[in-house]
Amino acid sequence: MQVRTGTLLSLGLVVATFLSCRKDVPLPPPGNSAVSTGVTFNIDSVPYAKLSQYHFFAAPMANLQPVAGVLPYEPITPAFGDYASKVRFVWMPPGSKAHYVSDSRSLDFPEGTVLIKSPYYDEVLPDHSRRLLDTRLMIKKNGTWIFAEYVWNEEQTEATLNMSGVNVPLTWVDGNGQPHDELYHVPSEGECTACHKYFDERTPIGTKPQNLNRTMAYAGGPMNQLAKWAAMGYLEGGYPNNIETVAKWDDPGETLERRVRAYLDMNCSHCHFEGGFCSYRPMRFAWKDSSDPVNLGVCVPPQDPFAPGVDYIVHAGNANRSMLYYRFSSTLEAVRMPLLERTVRHEEAIQLIGDWINAMPDTCQ
Repeated sequence: MQVRTGTLLSLGLVVATFLSCRKDVPLPPPGNSAVSTGVTFNIDSVPYAKLSQYHFFAAPMANLQPVAGVLPYEPITPAFGDYASKVRFVWMPPGSKAHYVSDSRSLDFPEGTVLIKSPYYDEVLPDHSRRLLDTRLMIKKNGTWIFAEYVWNEEQTEATLNMSGVNVPLTWVDGNGQPHDELYHVPSEGECTACHKYFDERTPIGTKPQNLNRTMAYAGGPMNQLAKWAAMGYLEGGYPNNIETVAKWDDPGETLERRVRAYLDMNCSHCHFEGGFCSYRPMRFAWKDSSDPVNLGVCVPPQDPFAPGVDYIVHAGNANRSMLYYRFSSTLEAVRMPLLERTVRHEEAIQLIGDWINAMPDTCQ
């Protein structure tokens, strides 16, 4: 099927000010995205060798200015990835739309859907520029999801298909002026599969209604994100209006428990559930399951008590005796959690988890 969508769905696109940037430095605003170059998609030929062949973005491609029909979206609580910022987009063939399954399951996407994610760093030395690392596609092809990883060149003019996994060395500067040496890992196809595994199938992670049900700032004004998808024809109407919605993990107005549950849901639940990569572990970190403290590991002995002084997955009232806190605090490959997408400590999350554990009454025997 050959699809060319130069004028597809010329509704206003999301302004780039909502895009998640470390220092609130937005990507260039999309402006009028109904440009003459539209998406090129031949389901029999994808994945293409070069990212530019899809025409998802107007020139210059590194600005990530989406053309008409390429819709930006953002989860309420995104996954952590070594402090890289990320932007996300969805595209579907004309006339097709996703369907609601449940609050906690990804939307059921039609054949030909493309989910797009691009990690990047701002303030990369030596010239304090933005550096795109890779652009990851999940493509619904022949009823299943395939991966396509595109690694950006040094000139930031093109990204080339590479499914083997790549390490990208760089130094970026945080908001306090502190430089960080980074060896950013672009995952291999096998690593993508490990995170997106659902029994013997592959499935998206971030496109669950519970994590999309938020108001976004669009060019035409604020609008609920799911309602925007429906207005564009990307989502079948009739989905519930009382979706059980996750917390924003860094929202100080939320409780510690809800913030921790939201963080674990996005960063850990895709492995720690029935059918996931770590389903043999006792924890069940999905938002719908984690209101039960046992599923969070509270007062549950670890299967591998290899850390001195650690006696429970979560030792209520004592973070230093908790396996969860220990593994989140480690950068050792054999110890750290999550296993993938993290090589450095996420200091803010470690503080959050420690505060949550230490605030509990010590009920573990």
